[in-house]
Amino acid sequence: MATSTTKKKTTSKRKTTRRAKPKKKLVIVESPSKAKTIGKFLGRSYKVVASLGHVRDLPKSRMGVDIENDYQPDYISIRGKGDVIKELRKDAKNAKAVYLASDPDREGEAIAWHVSNILKLDDSEKNRVTFNEITKDAVKEAFNEPRTINMDLVDAQQARRVLDRLVGYSISPILWKKVKKGLSAGRVQSVALNLIIQRENEIKNFKPEEYWTIDAEFKHNKDKFKASFYGENGKKVSLKNNDDAQRVLGKLDKNKDFQITKVTKRERKRQPQPPFTTSTMQQDANRRLNFRTRKTMMTAQILYEGIDIKQGAAVGLITYMRTDSTRIASVAKHEASKFIHEEYGGEYAAVKPIKGKMPEGAQDAHEAIRPTSVYRTPAKMKPYLTNDQYKLYNLIWSRFVASQMTPEIIDTMNVNLQQNDVDFRASGSKVKFLGFTKVYKRGKEQDNLLPELNEGDSALMVSDNPAQHFTQPPARYTEAALIKTLEENGVGRPSTYAPTLDTIQRRYYVRLVSHHFEPTELGEIVNTIIEKQFPDIVNAEFTADVEGKLDQIEEGKQNWVRVVDSFYQPFSKEVSTAESKVAKIEMKDELAGIDCDICGAPMVIKMGRYGKFYACSRFPNCRNTKAIVKDTGITCPKCGQGTVVERKSKKNRTFYGCSRYPDCDFVSWDKPIGRNCPKDGHFLVEKKIKGGTQVVCPNGDYEEAPQK
Repeated sequence: MATSTTKKKTTSKRKTTRRAKPKKKLVIVESPSKAKTIGKFLGRSYKVVASLGHVRDLPKSRMGVDIENDYQPDYISIRGKGDVIKELRKDAKNAKAVYLASDPDREGEAIAWHVSNILKLDDSEKNRVTFNEITKDAVKEAFNEPRTINMDLVDAQQARRVLDRLVGYSISPILWKKVKKGLSAGRVQSVALNLIIQRENEIKNFKPEEYWTIDAEFKHNKDKFKASFYGENGKKVSLKNNDDAQRVLGKLDKNKDFQITKVTKRERKRQPQPPFTTSTMQQDANRRLNFRTRKTMMTAQILYEGIDIKQGAAVGLITYMRTDSTRIASVAKHEASKFIHEEYGGEYAAVKPIKGKMPEGAQDAHEAIRPTSVYRTPAKMKPYLTNDQYKLYNLIWSRFVASQMTPEIIDTMNVNLQQNDVDFRASGSKVKFLGFTKVYKRGKEQDNLLPELNEGDSALMVSDNPAQHFTQPPARYTEAALIKTLEENGVGRPSTYAPTLDTIQRRYYVRLVSHHFEPTELGEIVNTIIEKQFPDIVNAEFTADVEGKLDQIEEGKQNWVRVVDSFYQPFSKEVSTAESKVAKIEMKDELAGIDCDICGAPMVIKMGRYGKFYACSRFPNCRNTKAIVKDTGITCPKCGQGTVVERKSKKNRTFYGCSRYPDCDFVSWDKPIGRNCPKDGHFLVEKKIKGGTQVVCPNGDYEEAPQK
């Protein structure tokens, strides 16, 4: 019997091993938009994430500085950042390498150091990357040369933070006890407030002085021109009153010619300004664009971090916007020169561009603020920018290009006219060559042409206009003027101006009225206490000296603990004295003269966070409150029953509405004047213009002559 064998087929399973995903290099920056821009430059082998600013800080509930132990700060994780820190730790654990690419300044260095601490990175590791502009070449070049965290920069920022905490958390409790809750004081904000109040006192104490001018119109042949009284016998004479003016006019014979005794023709050059620093950018944006300082910095931050211009990756349009240097990289100079040659011609390109004078104590760590490429003109970038972004970019681009251009050349002509030893002078000018003003004008400029006049010629006075004037008090500070003064006094640094101005307004120490700072009653009380008890805090020179020492810490020339100690020892004695000597200030409620429409009790005027308001005197039993409105007395143009009252918006902007609101919803940003337009019957409003006001029709059909 045949037997058959059955062979079993055996199949062996192949062992497959999953290939582990290659680890990526982790890059940590501050903001998501910056992370997005950089991520596209670096490619797939990198993962770029944002820390969303600081991850650690001093606690809000207590001082957080160990005064007995070398002023060591007690840093804690910022509330609400738990999930961010958790994700950063997870990403760092799975990363091939970690790079810290926060902004290239003291604060950015401190953020990198704090992140390094929470991730427990090696201090000796070269993991710090900085770049002055967020462009592909600049970012890649920075990653080729990482460095260790600069502890001198960290210590300088740490010293500033500790000093500000010692001042704020020592003085603020005194203000809470003696004045009212919610008040604060700080090194830079106290100086800013003091400057505003000093200027207000100058205005209050100002005594106007009378003076007169005599403007006249002259005729030479058929040409007319204007001249003004200068003096007598070749010497300048001031006219103090009408008698002086009439005495001068009495010496003149109107039927007799004036002799032209001197004609001076000169060529004057006007140099361009250097590129922007943070401070000058804030000032110019305030003057030219009417941008608040905070708005300027927020807009500049976006331009720096990256804009999608539909050419692959987003790109930073400007260099780092916190700087007090006017230095420009040679590659940017060459590119600007090439652009100017191509666009405007060789005669407009400066051979030796102007160099700005560095302010005393300025750091030269970064370049001036400039476009990352001059070929990205504002016109080309406009489709990708918001209106505000475009305005600021145009300002930065124009200022930089102008700084690399030749001067404006102006032909000037000064003419002396004399009769009976009385001297009049006429001045004329004409732009001969536009130079840098082809790109960046300094306001409205017009030629003031004089006829062709020569020594020995004569001219007849056609008319005279003696006018009375009074000297004017100094103007209140605008944001631009205050920043300029703080910078000139060496108080604060580029990054401090915006938060400083924001704080003194939020605390209601000052208010902005027609773009000028006015101190409030509360601000004057706080300033009086600080000025009397802590004179060094409001002393601009003292504060500037502290800033200088912070700079020396950054340069490795000073120990931060010694700097803090030299400040705190005398300051702590002032705090002890103030606690016992400052009397409690009762901010008494004024009677409002009206009764509560809920309970009938008298209403009083109270001081709140945003100014004065009406409140029931029976508070807290009755919580009725009302906004204080200013009645213009003008009949409401919509309902004809109520009157137009002045109100404040949530952003503290003045507007006008009907007193019968909500029954009447009339509202206007401009003040109605109680007259209607003669053309279409619409109510006329008073609009603020530069140098005065003008009555106009909102429909644009009618306007009256401006009033100064």
